[in-house]
This record gives sequence, structure tokens and C-alpha cells, in this order.
Amino acid sequence: MFKHTVITCAMIYLSVCSLRTSGQEPKSETHPLPPTVAENAKLQEEYAAKAFFEGPIWDPVGKKLYFTSFVDKDTKILRLDERGKASIWLDQTKGINGTYLSNEGRMLGAQAYGQHVMSYSFGESGPSDAIVVAQNSKWNQPNDVCQTPNGNIYFTDPDFKNRKTSAVYVKTTDGDVKKIISDMPVPNGVIAANDGKTLYVGDSHEKLWRSYPIKADGTVGAGKIFFNPDTERKDSPDGMSIDENGNLYLSGRGGVWVASPEGKSLGLIPIPEFCSNVTFGGVDGKTLYFTCANKVYSLQMNVKGGQFR
Repeated sequence: MFKHTVITCAMIYLSVCSLRTSGQEPKSETHPLPPTVAENAKLQEEYAAKAFFEGPIWDPVGKKLYFTSFVDKDTKILRLDERGKASIWLDQTKGINGTYLSNEGRMLGAQAYGQHVMSYSFGESGPSDAIVVAQNSKWNQPNDVCQTPNGNIYFTDPDFKNRKTSAVYVKTTDGDVKKIISDMPVPNGVIAANDGKTLYVGDSHEKLWRSYPIKADGTVGAGKIFFNPDTERKDSPDGMSIDENGNLYLSGRGGVWVASPEGKSLGLIPIPEFCSNVTFGGVDGKTLYFTCANKVYSLQMNVKGGQFR
């Protein structure tokens, strides 16, 4: 049986606690629900298991959601076959965490324990091929990955333990891998603007999000604080997504915040538990999927994801 919670867009304000499960202490904060959520949308539980879920990605050809699963060092990529049922698509991934749909329609994956960035084809019973995009045994644990329209691939490599050797890298189309950000103690989620001109990075040390102008050579200019929500919630920023209008969907700090391309808050989508990542999918590109500790949720939107433009 699948529980759902009604989200009514006609409400002027939505309490942060209103979508939280019973037994949790109510919060006094209130934040508007983003206007990008479809009217009368319901937060649906799609899958639940005793695992930590991450890296949601929608395959537009096979029309299926994939996401990563962590149980200690046992890491898998799962495919959601139907509501409540998932199958193992790739076992023993060496810590594939964040994922991204590449320009070629493949799955890019940041491999934490193997210090790789990988590329997989979407095969019915697993990837028909696996390509190493980048690798360095000196990296900490690649965490998240994205790609710009011109083909450059960006990924974060946080040093969660010592917070001294974290970095953000780019692999440009000529094959070079360059360190482009080295002054952020714990970079986490990463995504680029739809036009490929801005890179957004979650700063899990300062608990906020930063933006960087992308230069012609793939490196970035000076960064600035892009978004720091008005909330006392301090859970770390994690994965993120973007819609067709360039609005950012930022997991962390109490749910999933939606921010305009200018960094203005459009509201908060509260989630019943910590949300690790978010992506757009569905046949029409208007379903937002959330990976969390032990659960995967979905929510209908009135905008498409950036990759469905």
C-alpha cells in the first residue's frame, strides 16, 4: 500500500512540517510552495527499502527511472520497473553515486570507491558497455557529475573526512581533465545551466549553493553565493536538477528548494525525510523524482526538466 500526501497549490503558504510523517516534531517555519508544482499534486511513494538512495536518472528511451542504492559498501544501480518494484540493473558499482543523462543518452556516473567517472549504455538487463570517462587513484571519492551542451563533463570530488583536498574538475571535449575549483572544503551536487554558461555547486561545508561563470575553455571564473535559503535547517546541500526555464531544484536544508536563475527563492518542496537528490522524468518530462534515505518519491510538475526542452 502506498501512502501519499496532498499538496494543494491554492495554499498561499505551506508549513515545512505538513508533508512530514507522524511522530516528527512540527516546525514553525513556513515557506511558499513553488509555482512549478502542478495543481493538486500528490507526493507519491514510488519505492521503499532499507538502503540509502541517490543518483536518480530517467532514461527517455526505455522510459524508466534508475537510481543508486547504498547499504554500507554494497552499492547497486536499481531500475524502477513499476511502483513498489525495482530490479538490480548493475551490481557492485564501486560506489556509483550521482548520475546524469549525457548528451548521447547514456548514464554518466560518479564512482566514489573506484575513483572513476563512468559512462554506461542503457541495456535491458544491464549496461551493454561501460566506458571510463576519467580516472585518478589520487581522487577522494567522485560524488556528482553533469554535462554542458558543448560536451564538457563536470564532477565534484569532496574530501569529506579532512576537508583539505576537495576539488571540482572538468573533462573537456579535447580529453583534458582540469581542476577548476579547489577552495571549497566540501563540494557536493553539481549541475550546469541549460545554456552551459553557469556552473552551480552545492557547498556542504557552508551549507549553501554557489555559482560560477563557465569560460570558453571549460574552466570557471570567480564564484559567488547563489542561494542561501532563509531557514534554520542545516542539513547539507546534496544533488540538484534544473527545469526548462532554468530554475534550480536544490536538495538539502529542509527539503527541495526551487530557486530562479537569479538565485531568488521560489519556494520549498518539503519531503518527509532527508532528500539526497532529485531529477525530472516521466513520459512528458514533468515528473520530479526524489531519492531519500530508504525511499523514492515522485511529484507531478507543470514544467519539464531542462533535458526535455
